[in-house]
Amino acid sequence: MDIQQIAFIIVLLVAAWQAVRLYGRVIRNIRLGRDTGPNDRDDVGLRWKNVLLIAFGQKKMFKRPVVALLHLAIYVAFLFTQIELIEILIDGIFGQHRFFAPALGGFYTVIISTIELLSLAAFGATLIFLWRRNIKGPKRLHQSELNGWPKLDANLILALEILLIIGIFTMNMADSVLQGLDPAHYPSTGTFLISGHFGPMLFGGWEQDLLIVLERAGWWLHIMVVFGFLLFLPISKHLHILFAFPNTYFAKLRPKGEMVNMPEVMTEVKSMLGLTTEEVPLSDELPVFGSQDATDLTWKNLMDAYTCTECGRCTSVCPANITGKKLSPRKIVMDVRDRITEIGERIDSKDPQYISAEGKEKNDQVLSIDNFDDGKSLFDYISREELHACTTCNACVEACPILIDPLDIILQLRRYEILTESAGPSDWLPMFNSLENSGAVWQMNTDRDAWIEETEKTT
Repeated sequence: MDIQQIAFIIVLLVAAWQAVRLYGRVIRNIRLGRDTGPNDRDDVGLRWKNVLLIAFGQKKMFKRPVVALLHLAIYVAFLFTQIELIEILIDGIFGQHRFFAPALGGFYTVIISTIELLSLAAFGATLIFLWRRNIKGPKRLHQSELNGWPKLDANLILALEILLIIGIFTMNMADSVLQGLDPAHYPSTGTFLISGHFGPMLFGGWEQDLLIVLERAGWWLHIMVVFGFLLFLPISKHLHILFAFPNTYFAKLRPKGEMVNMPEVMTEVKSMLGLTTEEVPLSDELPVFGSQDATDLTWKNLMDAYTCTECGRCTSVCPANITGKKLSPRKIVMDVRDRITEIGERIDSKDPQYISAEGKEKNDQVLSIDNFDDGKSLFDYISREELHACTTCNACVEACPILIDPLDIILQLRRYEILTESAGPSDWLPMFNSLENSGAVWQMNTDRDAWIEETEKTT
């Protein structure tokens, strides 16, 4: 085993350990949410259909065909490049250069040529995406919630994609020349579509030692970018590359706009109407309805937050946002991700200052999610004005290419504000009071169903 193999194995093990730690933290944060209920795994066939058509097939992306084709170029190149990545991993661990070439023969030439062609298309698409993000693009890519880290995040990923492509072509072009100089160590692979022609053109006549360094530099650049990409995803919007698949699988299958009933409210209403004999348990504590913080949301809401691509399609079709109101569905989802990440980081800090007052009364010494309280909530991220601006039209839900549901988050926060805090916009409160007292949304002097009694008298 040579020094390069040892170095590679060390780098591989460190990257794998860091990946387990970082992805484990994200999964832990998602699991801080509450359960979604018994129907989150029903109709397995339809769920797999969503995965194949929407996550893998990118069906909803093609509502905007030009952007979809550019994204598809990068996506397909990413998938095919994994073949070469497997070969690089074998090379790094066992020192077997071009491991698949002898066994596959001419088919190997076709595979790598296809990867090169797709990589060239991905390079062009990446440049266009950089231009759209930074120079001139649609309004949804230049809104305030993308300032700072979100914009830098997008640019870093695009830069990594360019470096990845440079590494592939540098390695292949130098290799194509070395095959003629040292066939014992560099087996013949046939003439690749792009590097097979440009390699001899650019590097023909170079010293063999320099070509070896160049080939290894491209090899290491490629694999180090892959490792960097792997470790960057947990803090990036590009986590959707992995999470889009489970997120579409677990997306709710109910009709859009159908609200989930709250058992506490249903039981009480049925009891009032005489529809059930079940007694409503009495309690001195006021029940909590809806969601105040990220941990009150479901784990699926939190997975939505980590899966969000920040593409802004939801915001671009939101009628409230279009008419100049403060609401941006994309920002709502981003705020949830930021908040649950903050909660996870503070729990990991083990700082006793975040132990709740109740926990301190119990003499809790170890900080956990059960006794966590930092004095903040989602309402510190999302303003009431944003929540009140939503028309619940479901345009954002329909627009999302990976079945994220910003509306569900908005409704849960509204429920907390109205049912638990007894608050809300001043022009909403008379409607709620009237609905509670007379069963009608308009204030009336008589009960809503009084006309039934009069009708019965006259018949």
